[in-house]
Amino acid sequence: MAASTQRAPFAWEDPLLLQDRLTDDERLVQQSAHEYCQERLLPRVLMANREERFDREIISEMGELGFLGCTIEGYGCAGLSHVAYGLVAREVERVDSGYRSAMSVQSSLVMHPIWAYGSDAQKDKYLPSSPAANGWAVSA
Repeated sequence: MAASTQRAPFAWEDPLLLQDRLTDDERLVQQSAHEYCQERLLPRVLMANREERFDREIISEMGELGFLGCTIEGYGCAGLSHVAYGLVAREVERVDSGYRSAMSVQSSLVMHPIWAYGSDAQKDKYLPSSPAANGWAVSA
């Protein structure tokens, strides 16, 4: 009798079946980011593009949601895994690469170096529930 040669159906949205490897917390983060991006981000990005402007309030909103600096432990930041950060970034990128880039620059090039290499005084000044974390101060 020949062995069965049935194959699992190909899932184009998850070709490596990575979704099965996520923790429950990572799935929750992804679901929350997806809902925000579909319900609130997408309509505003479309409007901003039509008006040829950058909607600054979106970055503030990302800060309020904990998207900015989300891998930083303490200082009012979420302390999520890098996988969870990647899931958030993927959902934002799916809607608009410009806002994903702004989110990543604020998180990785502004906040993370302060957290990793800054003095205690700098961390205390710029990180705890900071304008950088809540999106009120965006670095260029």
